[in-house]
Amino acid sequence: MANEYDAVVVGSGPNGLAAAITLARGDLSVLVLEANATIGGGARSAELTLPGFVHDVCSAVHPLAAGSPFFKTLPLERFGLDWIQPEIPLAHPLDDGSAAALQRDVDLTAHSLGKDARAYGKLMKPLVRDWEKLAPEFLQPMLHVPRYPFALGRFGIRAICPATWLTKALFKNESTRALMAGIAAHSFLRLESPVSSAFALVLGTAGHAVGWPIPRRGSQSIGNALANYFLELGGKIEIGRRIENLNQLPKSRITFFDTTVWQFARVAGDRLPNRYRGRLENFKHAPGIFKIDYALSSPIPWKAEECRRGGTVHLGGTIDQIANAERDVARGKVPERPFLLVAQQSLLDESRAPRGQHTLWAYCHVPFGCKIDMSEQIESQIERFAPGFRDCILARHQMSAVDLEKSNPNLAGGDINGGAANLAQLIARPVLSPTPYRTPLHGVYLCSSSTPPGGGVHGMCGYHAARAALRDIFDKRLPANP
Repeated sequence: MANEYDAVVVGSGPNGLAAAITLARGDLSVLVLEANATIGGGARSAELTLPGFVHDVCSAVHPLAAGSPFFKTLPLERFGLDWIQPEIPLAHPLDDGSAAALQRDVDLTAHSLGKDARAYGKLMKPLVRDWEKLAPEFLQPMLHVPRYPFALGRFGIRAICPATWLTKALFKNESTRALMAGIAAHSFLRLESPVSSAFALVLGTAGHAVGWPIPRRGSQSIGNALANYFLELGGKIEIGRRIENLNQLPKSRITFFDTTVWQFARVAGDRLPNRYRGRLENFKHAPGIFKIDYALSSPIPWKAEECRRGGTVHLGGTIDQIANAERDVARGKVPERPFLLVAQQSLLDESRAPRGQHTLWAYCHVPFGCKIDMSEQIESQIERFAPGFRDCILARHQMSAVDLEKSNPNLAGGDINGGAANLAQLIARPVLSPTPYRTPLHGVYLCSSSTPPGGGVHGMCGYHAARAALRDIFDKRLPANP
């Protein structure tokens, strides 16, 4: 019986759509199946609070999308993707009313850091200079032959260090240390953990090289642009198609799962060899998040001027305070003063809220599967640096770690990264192999954030998975269509 399609992709997140586009560009017929009523996965937007207030359902600020080597090859602007660059990509306030700020220009940033100016420039300038070389290197499996070994080596020596050690060794100012600690906390790791510095270096370098932009009209614009380009290539998308087992799939030569390893293990069931299924089931989760979207009557009354101009603001105080909060989360304890990430999209994009009003996107880290309402802790942290914030609130939309999983099974326990990004799981993600996307099932591949390079809206997991499948077809590992 002839195949209905050359390839079927389960899931329409950025990685699933990246895989679908790569396959369609290779002249394969491709069908994307999406369980939800809207495409986009983590790149979606909706009116979550009040009419006219557009909120990002999951991802909001996109340095890795702007810097993605794969996305740069796509005509996404032609399909409506318009990046907005904040004047200040990132601000980090302190209790004295001051704030450290990451600006696009390395020298301006360094100058603002006072006595840490020279150390910051010495650390960041070579990385920014080498961004075009480095981005393809760290946005692929760690087990590979590097094209630029010297540039990668310079990065890797510092990247493997714990963030607390590297930051305190290099910088003297509490403000500089806090700025770097907040970026490192994107790892969801204890800041004393190996490779936690890698996240500070990658995202900090991206802030200078490509910015921390937001997409006009919401993150849904990313998913829509990818989907519309895929459709132009001849692909097909079906929404409301939830796959519970492999028998529900249309007949195809190859199949891709843009799902977490745990979901894939459930769908594949007994067809997986015991050893491989055990590896997937034992793959370690990252902590979860508690997220609130706000409709506001006015901009946030930040004490620090830099925060009033920042697209993203990190709230957590000093490096030691952030490290303590992340340590509590790693131990399964809810922190009293959690580390917060907030995004102020409506300051830059008038389409996000009615005239004169605003949105705020905020989340904090919590233990995996946490059911506790963190609204009070989040609002106390914002009030700490912006007295009067509560007076601006018109409406809230809260989602606990458990609520996030109900809305999207890929966010199991509130884990938005597809699994912990510790050193072991960066090397073996999800298995130790130069081609970790290939599963033991013939013609079946994983392409989600549970594969390299991991979490983030960059499409590189899907791109690399599809390239692996195309090589398998070329090498005749997979049979030709009958």
